[in-house]
Amino acid sequence: MASNASDSIEQKPKIQIYATPSNEVTPFWKEKYERDAKKYWDVFYKRHQDRFFKDRHYLDKEWGHFFSDAEEKVILEVGCGAGNTIFPLAATYPGIFIHACDFSPRAVDLVKAHKDFQELKINAFPCDITSDDLLNHIPPSSVDIVTMIFVLSAVSPEKMHLALQNIKKILKPNGYVLFRDYATGDLAQERLTYKDQKISENFFVRGDGTRAFYFSEEFLKSLFQENGFTTEECGVCCKQVENRSREIVMNRRWVQAAFRLDGGNNEIHKTAKEAEDRYDIDISDGFAFEMFGISSPRDEIMEFKLRDWNFKIKLLSKEFQHTCKSTGLMLWESARLMASVLASNQTIVSGKKVLELGSGCGGICSMIATKTAHLVVPTDGDDKALELLHENVTTNLEESSLSKLHVKKLFWGNKEHLESVKKLSGDKGFDVIIGTDVTYVAEYIMPLFQTAKELISKDEGDEIGSRPALILCHIFRRVDETSILSAASQFGFQLVDKWPNNVNTENTSQSIIKSWFEGRNKEDDYENPALNIMYFHYK
Repeated sequence: MASNASDSIEQKPKIQIYATPSNEVTPFWKEKYERDAKKYWDVFYKRHQDRFFKDRHYLDKEWGHFFSDAEEKVILEVGCGAGNTIFPLAATYPGIFIHACDFSPRAVDLVKAHKDFQELKINAFPCDITSDDLLNHIPPSSVDIVTMIFVLSAVSPEKMHLALQNIKKILKPNGYVLFRDYATGDLAQERLTYKDQKISENFFVRGDGTRAFYFSEEFLKSLFQENGFTTEECGVCCKQVENRSREIVMNRRWVQAAFRLDGGNNEIHKTAKEAEDRYDIDISDGFAFEMFGISSPRDEIMEFKLRDWNFKIKLLSKEFQHTCKSTGLMLWESARLMASVLASNQTIVSGKKVLELGSGCGGICSMIATKTAHLVVPTDGDDKALELLHENVTTNLEESSLSKLHVKKLFWGNKEHLESVKKLSGDKGFDVIIGTDVTYVAEYIMPLFQTAKELISKDEGDEIGSRPALILCHIFRRVDETSILSAASQFGFQLVDKWPNNVNTENTSQSIIKSWFEGRNKEDDYENPALNIMYFHYK
């Protein structure tokens, strides 16, 4: 988006519109990752299908002693994914019956579409084991072995006990839980620690929105013991994975354990540590680099249709959007709403000089404004966003519209940038300044209005709706309305109207913004109740 620099007005420090570094993600994103966990995993399996994890043919080698007399056993695989555990098990022990569940319905569909899937031998169903009762799908106390391989780490630590209590309902007395998952100190955790991807202690979010908890032996043993399980074996495994062509060495750490529901003998004491030289890596090599953040983020094309417009926007891939430092590499809902408003209300920009602050890589508001505006200048402070923005406007606009549009770099308050942008307007300023989702970091609100003051036209129009205006569209996140209005007032801006609740501070006979929504096509509406529009005049 945009920011200050050392040579800025009043010598304010350089800033950029992205989240201030912190140890943890914000409460807003914590709640979103929890609420949309199923969606993120569905997207994961939509992209990777059955190619991410290797088939786990090591299970008989590592845990074969638990599968003695397996012909008579019933297995539950929690977090079955695309079937990388259940199909090797079914091939090794043809007589077993397997229940398989996963949080992602798409993953369950992949299991059912597998060439070796047989309904008589495999019962596959979607299930959130922290909330959906397993008894709806499995008879009580009927399962001999539950396998949990890289699955509990995806559950919030606060809900892990719910998963174990659910499993207890269907597990036979003295039945086993065979467990393998990420351990503290794993390469992936080390990489995530240095980014703003921490949710809570040892709990992180990856670039694709999926989450991972990293277990210590002490935590894991305590968790299972507190929920009625006895530890049969537990150990941390360490292995280096080397990519010689890229000269990269990855230190992988995971914990492997076996827990019994209650009582029983203690004949099995072999720890995972004793067998570490035999351990196989579950993740396919090519995808491992992607998961650990080693490979470069990739762009993707998103199609956005609106009235007569059909944009193909290149932006950052969804797998990386949620933790990317630059918020300008994605398309926000506020930009979609403002674009739809401009598309159906060209009078807002018709014949005017239009400036967009923090336009990001999409620039859809600026591109729509070129239809009738005299001049359009989309700006941003992020180089990658500007690079994609240049590409997007060139790809989507015809030559006649491109001649009216000038992409410029603008750190908010930077003197050199301000002068360069202002010259495009003939040094008289801009008639309309637009900003979508540029108000969510408190430190940047003052530079925002300071920059708007420098670049807005000081000419007064004959009518209230024709005067130079600053239009902000956003969701209130970290900065509330009172703080925004206070900063606006300090730099000479007065709130004239707002949506969805109009203010009519200048006694207009009709709300300016409300009229923008009259007669619009329903498909043009973005009905997010959290979106707001604020309409300012410079005093």
